[in-house]
Amino acid sequence: MSTSAALPDAASGTSAPGRILTMTDSAARRIVKLATLEGNPAQMLRLSVSGGGCSGFQYGFGFDTAVNDDDLVFSHGDARMVVDEVSMDLLAGAELDYVEDLMGSYFKVNNPNAASSCGCGTSFSV
Repeated sequence: MSTSAALPDAASGTSAPGRILTMTDSAARRIVKLATLEGNPAQMLRLSVSGGGCSGFQYGFGFDTAVNDDDLVFSHGDARMVVDEVSMDLLAGAELDYVEDLMGSYFKVNNPNAASSCGCGTSFSV
């Protein structure tokens, strides 16, 4: 089950209609666990998109405690995820999942905006 709600836009104090990013229960649990292991459960997962990778754009993951003026914040239970406006243009409607399989465990972005992606799923093209 994946649910997520857009919290108010940090810059305007209003939510951003049509710019939703969801996360699965598995992703939310993993974000909370990793933040706790890092010693700061208040940290948010920062998801970003940058140029590069074998398909043109690549996903970036890291933890952050700051919300910038151009950030959107999404939550699922106790998990929070922050995405900047530029990255959100390429991520609108996407779902963040956490997968554990024979290849390992990793965050996976199910992105409807991606026309193609590389075999490992860390980069994509539009």
